[in-house]
Amino acid sequence: MKSKPAAIPASDDLCVTPYCVKAANYLIESLDETVEPCEDFYNFVCGTWIKNNRIPDDSNVANTFNLLRTQLDYNVVDILTPPSANDTAEPKAVINARKLYHSCIDEERIEDEGVDTILSLIQIEFGGWPIIQSTSWNNSTFDLFKVLLKLRKYNNDIIFGIGTSIDEKNSTEYDLIVGQSALGLGQRQYYMNESKITIAYRRFMFDLASALTNDTAMIETDVNDMYEFEKEIAKHVWTPDERRSRPNIRTTVGNLSQVLKTNFDFTKYIRSAYLSANVTLYDDDVLSVAEIDYLYNVSSLIDRTSSRVLQNYVIWRFMMHRLENLPKRYRSIKETFDHVFRGTTTERARTVICGNYVNSNMGFAVSKLYIKKYFDEHARNQSFEMISNIRKAFVEMLEESTWMDDVSKSRAIEKALAIDEKIGYPDYLGSDNTTQLETQYAEYIFGSSFLNNVLKMLQIKAREEFQILRKHVDRKGWGFSAPTVVNAFYTPSKNQITFPAGILQMPFFDKDAPKYLNYGGIGVVIGHEITHGFDNSGRQFDKDGNRVPWWSSETIRKFIERKSCIVEQYSNYTVPNLNIHSNGNQTQGEDIADNGGLREAFFAYQKFTKASPNADKRLPGLSKYSPTQMFFINYAHTWCAKMTDSYALDRVLSDVHSLGQFRVIGPTSNFVEFDRAFNCKPGQGNSRVKKCTVW
Repeated sequence: MKSKPAAIPASDDLCVTPYCVKAANYLIESLDETVEPCEDFYNFVCGTWIKNNRIPDDSNVANTFNLLRTQLDYNVVDILTPPSANDTAEPKAVINARKLYHSCIDEERIEDEGVDTILSLIQIEFGGWPIIQSTSWNNSTFDLFKVLLKLRKYNNDIIFGIGTSIDEKNSTEYDLIVGQSALGLGQRQYYMNESKITIAYRRFMFDLASALTNDTAMIETDVNDMYEFEKEIAKHVWTPDERRSRPNIRTTVGNLSQVLKTNFDFTKYIRSAYLSANVTLYDDDVLSVAEIDYLYNVSSLIDRTSSRVLQNYVIWRFMMHRLENLPKRYRSIKETFDHVFRGTTTERARTVICGNYVNSNMGFAVSKLYIKKYFDEHARNQSFEMISNIRKAFVEMLEESTWMDDVSKSRAIEKALAIDEKIGYPDYLGSDNTTQLETQYAEYIFGSSFLNNVLKMLQIKAREEFQILRKHVDRKGWGFSAPTVVNAFYTPSKNQITFPAGILQMPFFDKDAPKYLNYGGIGVVIGHEITHGFDNSGRQFDKDGNRVPWWSSETIRKFIERKSCIVEQYSNYTVPNLNIHSNGNQTQGEDIADNGGLREAFFAYQKFTKASPNADKRLPGLSKYSPTQMFFINYAHTWCAKMTDSYALDRVLSDVHSLGQFRVIGPTSNFVEFDRAFNCKPGQGNSRVKKCTVW
């Protein structure tokens, strides 16, 4: 806007509480009223926000989620900074979380410790690193099987991935999974053509090796050989699309060698790995084989690759992630690479990096402190009420659907009513009884050496993943993600939706906000997560979380027809600056959830206004917009974003979510209620003639 509207005197129609004034302010500073909402709703809502916000130097994107994550980062730093007083009755888990944090910010000690610990680990445990030993590396004892096993004990899935997941056919038990692992650059597309990213990646390898040795004779050759090897691996990596469309092969440990006939002994590998955590595998243990072509092709690639290249590559992949735990001059090597790969120009503050590390690894201990200091219990109660209203709206949409047969429809309604909900945090964190928290983190005992703490943490995490195999799935329990995250989840195997404490804040939610802001914010997120139970993937799981057919083939055919409309719609969006199309196939699950979530939240809000017609007052400076229009405006505002081209490219290649602007334009242009609210005519830029609707 060219100038801010003059303040309007308080009247019965205006909400002038401190919260409403704050909300009015963030929205006034976001809207660009020179844009016609019916032509481009995203730029109408976000235009001024985009113009006035800059991407932080230590990030590659500015958006609502990142602003909230930054605030959460600072909150975490604030609660971890005070050392535990000797006389406090703080849980040991919290004391050790603080110790871990303080070891991480002690840069003087990190500098003093240098790299001796990590280099001796590589030499003694892993068999050395040829690139820094030049011709003195001895390959006579090389055994890839043993090296990968030792690296897996430090929670590294290199070349092949193994682990524990919930059994798709029996959601009360865990099973084993074997499949591909991640590439150094994440996506296989990066390896297809030489680019500034591939050049920077090889430079990253070269600079690290050069910083660790004076004998540089073979570094260049070794770097090129490692890269060529990974480039070959990349050819066989399945994309997110391929992984979703091709089911895993279900077998048992005893039968794995029949399913997977390779020189690499996967049966022995997975048995040995689990045994290292004192878990004995039996022949009848269920095992899922994912990306089977990858396993065959890469196993064959290993057979024809020299021991020097293999050893160099696996240690590189280990070191690549350990740089952030080393002294500054090694971290700066990674920073140089991130500058090209992520588009960042500086490292984040050390305190934030450390708070983040502790929160990622001991999130429930951090959350114990966070919810006490920052979380508003009203958020929990109001969220339960909103979930109930939005679930009812979804059930009504199911009842009114004309394309499902009666049996499929009644099963879908049963599933919607059976969805378990988790809000804020697990109950045990709000209790004075700390037994569960202490048990959870009993092994997490840390000293003053950050690197030793990190190496201990990696081993704990690896053991935990293996040991969970013999536990039963707690289908009503809180999931693995701590409350201190800005996100929300749907878990198909549990038929469960989760809204952690971290997301229950402005602009998504506030206890004092007019309901149109809450329904357009967290309400749409709630609807989105519910709809995941009925998207292209979620619909394959029944109400008990088992992957079994529960729709008729005719209903499935009609579902595919309807969702194909959405795939086509999103595949036609062009990403600004990059001139590439979105991948509507890759993002279809999230797009279906966005479209359904917006509709459900809107209908639930509509129902609320019918029951309480005058409950919601307008915002100062925005009084010309009706509550219904404000619902859509706050929804769009949650997706305002500004990003580097490298970040946008990475998102399009790898993310199952569409970019923010398409998350606004897509669902609003499909919704007749949006047209009605803003008086749009189908055929205008933000109103499709052919509206796509799954739910």
